[in-house]
Amino acid sequence: MLLDATQRTKLDPSNDLLFYDAPRFVTHVDEGFIAQLTELYGAHLSPHTRVLDMMSSWVSHLPSEITFDHVEGHGMNAEELARNKRLDHYFVQNLNEDPKLPLEDNSFDAVLNTVSVQYLQQPELVFAEVRRILKPGGIAIFSFSNRMFYQKAIAAWRDGSEADRVELVKQYFTQTPGFSEPEVQSKTGGASAIFQMFGLPGGDPFYAVMAQAV
Repeated sequence: MLLDATQRTKLDPSNDLLFYDAPRFVTHVDEGFIAQLTELYGAHLSPHTRVLDMMSSWVSHLPSEITFDHVEGHGMNAEELARNKRLDHYFVQNLNEDPKLPLEDNSFDAVLNTVSVQYLQQPELVFAEVRRILKPGGIAIFSFSNRMFYQKAIAAWRDGSEADRVELVKQYFTQTPGFSEPEVQSKTGGASAIFQMFGLPGGDPFYAVMAQAV
């Protein structure tokens, strides 16, 4: 197993559905991060395909110029998901209690996860589900920064450096049969910590780890 029991723990062990019960109509990363993510999606997602936006909210950051055949949303708050105009359908599910996705094998061309991978307590099972629902040649893109709900992130994420977190997500892919060697895209700025110290926008580091179903 990649993680031991201690590494999967959270400072707040209460049911995650309680934590996400109230909608949060905010973005959890800055505009620079969002612009880079949308550009990355534009480079790797194709028109008229099926996309799962996993652990989503009221916005998906998909390129406005791309028309998809279907965008499925998954998240923890129905009110947020209902506000997301890019979703054709959505469902609410706590993956830490039930990692089995109610979706058919080989049914999606892309699975996206934005700034949420740090909350997965059973990442091995979730990544296996991602691979199961991806079509051969489909892509999974997991993006994150250095922000988090600290009390809900797993210990392995909280205790690691940013470089450690990139390696952790790479390992989630490499230890899941059926994925290609993961690729990393990143952009970091030395001023990010200073920006955040003073509560100023800008400077969020950008990391994306992606792999294809083979």
